[in-house]
Amino acid sequence: MRPGNSERNRPLPVVLVAGMHAGARARAVGQLLRTVPGSVAVHHDLSASGDGGPVRRVLTDAVGELDAAPLPRTEEETCGCCLMRKDLPGVLAGLAATGRHGLVVVELWDAVEPRGIAELIAGECGTDTVRPANVITAVDPALVLPCLANGDDLAAAGLAVAPGDHRVVADTFARQLEYPPVLAVADGEEPAGAEDLALLRQLHPTARQVAADSPALTCLAFAGFDPAAAAAAQHPACARLPQPAEEAGVATLVWRAGRPFHPGRLYRALEDIACAAVRSRGRFWLADRPDALLSWDAAGGALCVESAGPWLAALPDAAWELVPAERRVAAALDWDPVRGDRGQHLVFTGPGLDRDALTTLLDSCLLTDGEHAAGPESWKKLPSVFDTWLDPVT
Repeated sequence: MRPGNSERNRPLPVVLVAGMHAGARARAVGQLLRTVPGSVAVHHDLSASGDGGPVRRVLTDAVGELDAAPLPRTEEETCGCCLMRKDLPGVLAGLAATGRHGLVVVELWDAVEPRGIAELIAGECGTDTVRPANVITAVDPALVLPCLANGDDLAAAGLAVAPGDHRVVADTFARQLEYPPVLAVADGEEPAGAEDLALLRQLHPTARQVAADSPALTCLAFAGFDPAAAAAAQHPACARLPQPAEEAGVATLVWRAGRPFHPGRLYRALEDIACAAVRSRGRFWLADRPDALLSWDAAGGALCVESAGPWLAALPDAAWELVPAERRVAAALDWDPVRGDRGQHLVFTGPGLDRDALTTLLDSCLLTDGEHAAGPESWKKLPSVFDTWLDPVT
């Protein structure tokens, strides 16, 4: 069965299947190829890219391999992921032009993160010929904790997509897991235990979890996907963070506070806080940077702290119209008449989490009553110890 004339006039749906667990990915891709008439899978093998080696593009259908070829490259083109991004729009356009396919499954290699590719398809590729149909991450629940606890560089794990790829296994996996609306779950050699399943549910509680070989996955592949909304859901100011939970020895702590951190005390406690849980993320407020919304992202003991722009309370009223609606809604829901949207909102998830000890540690890093009463002008005189992480305070 092939698409009819009416289908040929519609944009070709493209679904991304991502994830570090190749076995789970293969099962999800196989399910889609078997159950969607006229479907075809595109995969760029980046296994040699960490050393600047060739990138091989492979096309398959439900029967087997249709075509395989190395991508042309110059001596200067050493980034495998860049070559894939350069190649993919033309491949999708060519498949759409045939009018013979009901679905294209783009199977991303182990360490490729789906967000950039989804935005590429919606932007550069997103025309009247192709459309993003959904994003799925395939996952083996028994491997979630080992991946999140792995603080090695991708290069050390043989997963780098370019010679200069310095990402870490844990936070790369976390972004793969938390971005998509669908998780395709497939047991590997070791069956998942109750702790594994609880951890997966708490890390991404809003995701639809379905078996990789279930008919439900086929339906979800066509559910539609909005990259702009997905990006907003990842922004620290309006991220859909997990809620408090406890199950099978896995817990999620949601810690909030309405006063800023003392930069020195927080800096000294960073290692203990970042290592308290296998995954933590959110937004925070530093006293010496009272107008800066700062993002917290930690996995495998590796912590990334970045500026995510100003708090809305620091902006003039006229600038609010330039802020995305999702951001304005999130701020309004959490607005305080004195501090506005400024505040602490950090979420920690992991097995064996000592919530009481972690809460005590976080509370100890806040300004004391006396320091808080001194006001923002006094706060700005505190030591700017985060200048090595962030742009220096001016």
